[in-house]
Amino acid sequence: MLPGPVASKLLSMTEKTTLFTRQELEDYAEVLLWAVEQSRAKPFKNGDIVLINFDHDGLALCESLYSLLTDKHLRPVPLMRPTPIMEVEKYLNSSFAQLTFQPPGFEELYAQASAGINILAPEALDHLLAADPLVMAEARKAEAVPKAVLERRKKSGALGWTTCIYPTKALADAAGLDLEEYARQFKRACWLNMPSPIKEWKRIRKRHQELSDWLYSLNIKSLRVESENIDLRLVLGEHRRFVGFTGSNVPGCEMYVAPDCRGVDGVFFANQPSVRSGHLVHGTTLEFHDGITTRVTALMGETFLQRELYADAGARRVGEFSLTDKRLSRVDTFMAHTLLDENFGGEHGNCHIALGGATAECFDGPPEALTPELEATLGFNSSNIHWDLVNTESKRVTAATRTGEPVLIYENGEFRY
Repeated sequence: MLPGPVASKLLSMTEKTTLFTRQELEDYAEVLLWAVEQSRAKPFKNGDIVLINFDHDGLALCESLYSLLTDKHLRPVPLMRPTPIMEVEKYLNSSFAQLTFQPPGFEELYAQASAGINILAPEALDHLLAADPLVMAEARKAEAVPKAVLERRKKSGALGWTTCIYPTKALADAAGLDLEEYARQFKRACWLNMPSPIKEWKRIRKRHQELSDWLYSLNIKSLRVESENIDLRLVLGEHRRFVGFTGSNVPGCEMYVAPDCRGVDGVFFANQPSVRSGHLVHGTTLEFHDGITTRVTALMGETFLQRELYADAGARRVGEFSLTDKRLSRVDTFMAHTLLDENFGGEHGNCHIALGGATAECFDGPPEALTPELEATLGFNSSNIHWDLVNTESKRVTAATRTGEPVLIYENGEFRY
């Protein structure tokens, strides 16, 4: 840490602009470093490069992380993401060549980094309302090459990665809360109001491992999800496992799996609002046949939702199915960001599906063996989008095992383990 009067002056300046005390920022930084360590196959060694991708409003947390990483003899590299004004220029005022331009050096940086920490602190949520979803899809396609470098290194265990939230007024306004209350709810969700947040996350990680082992032992063939407005069947496919806390997200309270995207049939209803690219989508009903979305309606944001479904060939298929046990999550109000809302516990827990790309962590073999060809063979969905849609109704989830025996695995917001 910075010494003496220099530290006192600089930290006092920082604390005037943050919702967190100095101790809370240090605790949060410790949690993030621990989380990213969990996502790596090997411990850090002195001199490893750690990227900090941050939004401007998350600067206070970035500074705390930078200090911690320096103390740990690592090499932090801060990278600030574009501001809302910059994003508006990119998506509404760029030529195609400008839109798809990738700055030189990123592939080399990603190839050498040992970890990355994403701090999401949106200054605005609605600045891209006028942007064409298909234009944004083209920009995502252009990012495929450097992202492929990241994914290869993640699969090999050489690169750790975690993503987190820093509370902002834009998020609080979208959630219908004042900023102080939003920050209070956020700290509670991440256990930052406890004497030892890392101890709590270690407890959750241990419980998730027990649940993952139990679900794997059932040898599940398919799942049936039933609630007041859901009747959905998902085939899991071969070489699948449920995954819990891996360190890739903070908070991380969900248990998720990548189903065979060709084996999803029935109706899914998302009663929780979703904010994406500034668009509020609410009351979404999706009908699936042979894995493809055949009909979609929404009480709000239907036109935007339908356009997103044509972002690419995989956008109309399911890449993830998730369940959250209400006993392990402290998220109990709408927080206007998927990273928090996908962990909703509340009275009935939640389940959600993700339209778009599947998560490679759900493959039960060596990660490096999951080539694009094998992904296609096993039914792991491929897409440049990943959009979680959440249902918080009371529900039952029944597993059909490969021996033909039905097993109730989830009811009233709790796993039946």
